[in-house]
Amino acid sequence: MRSLFAIAATLLAAGAVSAQETPAAPPPPPPPTSETTIAETDWRAVPPANLLVIDTTKGRILVELLPEVAPQHVERIRLLARAGFYDGLAWHRVIDWFMAQTGDPLGNGEGQSYHPDLPAEFTFRRDPSMPFAAVAEPQGARVGFLQSLPVQTQPDSAFAQTADGKVHGWGLYCPGVAGMARDEDPDTANSQFFIMRQAYPALDKRYTVWGMTVGGLDVVRALQVGDGDNGMMAAATPDRMTRVRLAADLPEAERPGVEVLSPASARFRALVEEARAAKGADFSVCDVTLPTQARPGA
Repeated sequence: MRSLFAIAATLLAAGAVSAQETPAAPPPPPPPTSETTIAETDWRAVPPANLLVIDTTKGRILVELLPEVAPQHVERIRLLARAGFYDGLAWHRVIDWFMAQTGDPLGNGEGQSYHPDLPAEFTFRRDPSMPFAAVAEPQGARVGFLQSLPVQTQPDSAFAQTADGKVHGWGLYCPGVAGMARDEDPDTANSQFFIMRQAYPALDKRYTVWGMTVGGLDVVRALQVGDGDNGMMAAATPDRMTRVRLAADLPEAERPGVEVLSPASARFRALVEEARAAKGADFSVCDVTLPTQARPGA
């Protein structure tokens, strides 16, 4: 089954609560933002080759691809998008307070592409040149952002202690993070993927992270809820992806552009401090939502 079915047993063994059993509650409010103007130089443009445009029956979702984090998975997403593989496929498994899953040509959680399965890329190697911005530094770790993606990594002091001068890092499953579905075997990701509707840290380092939503998280959360595993569709009329392409492959007149607040900016630091002040001891990197805007001229 090309899904996250293995999560249930893992979480039960850890004494965690299933996302499907979480009591209904309104979505958490967004972190507060001040009225400080974001300077023009504080924005970072997402390259068109790294911008996945997912048009759905509920609206458009934009995902920044992170080849630094999962190069083989990003290349697979690019390959399938360019082939039109995802066009028309259903969001066959959408669970509130958890995630929305798609990419199965059968629509029941059992299908995949005709390409070979991929080896897991649960972690990546961070070198000093990567644009990482920390928001917290618990003992023996750093937590922050690599481009738009929330990540955890070993501290910089470990650079000098490794043979390749790099340290381990991994994506954190905050709202909007895109991951790859798989079977129980870690090396079975293929074409199915999911986008987080809410934070779910139990997935960290268990499913490959390959991207981050930089537009349309409201669309992800509006998708028709239903579980299409066990040979059933998610709903009588599940939402679908109507077209999935890289922005770079679209005609210039149709090509969207997006800018994300740079983690190197002073405004980013202010945003982090606002979220930290609002959450207190409960603060986590998932409380920081990077502002985005349409790129001028796009």
